[in-house]
Amino acid sequence: MAKQVFDFRPGKGFTVAQSNEHQRRWTEKGWQSATHSGNYDRTRSALNFEVVRGGKIQLIDKIHSIPELMAMNLKARGIKDPNEGMKEPYYRTVVNVIMGGGRERMRELAFGDQKVNFERGADNSGITRCKDIEQWASDMYRFASDRWGEENIVAFYVHLDEQNPHCHLTLLPIDKNQKFAFKKLFAGKDKYEFKARTTAIHDALAKVNAKWGLDRGDNIVLTGARHRSTEEYRRSLSSQCTALEKELAVNTERLRLLNQEIVMAERRVKGLTTMVHNLEEKKASIEAEQKRLTDELTQGRGNADAIREQIRKLDVQLQSVIDGLADKKAKLDDAVQQRDKVLADVEQLKANRDELRRQVYAAAGEMEDQIRFRLKDAFADTVLSDFRSVLPQMTFRDMEAFNNTLLADMAANGEEIMTCALYLYTGMLDNATNFAKGHGGGGGGSDLPWGRKEDEDDRAWAYRCMMQAHRMMKPSGGKRMKR
Repeated sequence: MAKQVFDFRPGKGFTVAQSNEHQRRWTEKGWQSATHSGNYDRTRSALNFEVVRGGKIQLIDKIHSIPELMAMNLKARGIKDPNEGMKEPYYRTVVNVIMGGGRERMRELAFGDQKVNFERGADNSGITRCKDIEQWASDMYRFASDRWGEENIVAFYVHLDEQNPHCHLTLLPIDKNQKFAFKKLFAGKDKYEFKARTTAIHDALAKVNAKWGLDRGDNIVLTGARHRSTEEYRRSLSSQCTALEKELAVNTERLRLLNQEIVMAERRVKGLTTMVHNLEEKKASIEAEQKRLTDELTQGRGNADAIREQIRKLDVQLQSVIDGLADKKAKLDDAVQQRDKVLADVEQLKANRDELRRQVYAAAGEMEDQIRFRLKDAFADTVLSDFRSVLPQMTFRDMEAFNNTLLADMAANGEEIMTCALYLYTGMLDNATNFAKGHGGGGGGSDLPWGRKEDEDDRAWAYRCMMQAHRMMKPSGGKRMKR
């Protein structure tokens, strides 16, 4: 089956540029810029739709931007935006959610067996939207409503004009007490609770997506995707770090260039704004002069022919100013749209940069963990080897001091204890018990429940498994060390 896609990211607000992208609220120039730099197909943009309260399907309403919709939602509920009045937003007041799935399956839901040309510049104006994508979107909307409250959904847009159909959900993280509470609703108190909550969301969503042929992504903890040799894994992580760092460098350079574009775009907007202002003043001045001359003509003052000639010349000037004003206003609108598009690109690149940084840190952290594991593994082997080498020289009194210790039993029976611990660590208690009994151990001899505690980290859990395996591998009657 195709895999489902679910991704959410918190934000400290929502920009107009982001809103324009979600709503496809672009001018002609804006569309040209978007289709030139992105994977947008304008001929399929009419297929985009939104899901509104009650799960109703309709064309995207572009009257209000998403920031305006957020403000209207909060005002209607009597809730204040905690970032209001701040120079720099601080609180996470919005959650941006993307839901979708494997490309081929999502295209099948959206277009059925119609032949869609996904090449840039293709004409797909004859393509129609299938009901399946609407019903899938309704299910996603209902899932979000049930989980986080329909009143917290600000916008739910479905895009069919990109390479992979998907939906964007803009959500207010507000709890039942009408308070912003992203950490409470999504993050949890620590990384372990965050991981558990995220896993739960993926699991619950997979139950909804199952009827649409979308499966939950593989859980690497369960699939053992990392079960490779340490050296193999280290090389992979090193390569991953290098690739991520290169991508981060490219992203940073692109961000620098876009910031330069923003400066130029702001200058162009400012210049055109000044031109429009000057032309409007000139238009008002000409109209005032025309009125003065018309009054003189009406009152019979001055040379009538000369006044009419002046009025005619002013008409020509006025028409030129009006034409110039219309041109500059059109160019100003395009400049604003282009600036907003660049600003949206900057926001996206910043998000990509932050995500790349997170991935670099995570990969570097994993590599450090692997190096530590390797060093500890080498150290443990050395300690056990040295201990075995001095055993023949020990007196009975010396050996008595190490009797029943993990060090002594690992020196004598290390492979069996490690195998038993591995069974315990992976949750296979019966296998661990049978293995221990089959290799001379008593099997533990305890009826107490065994398993990982909810708040137990990997290190603590591994240590408990080792100590339990040590006990289980001991003969039921107990034995002393032999020389």
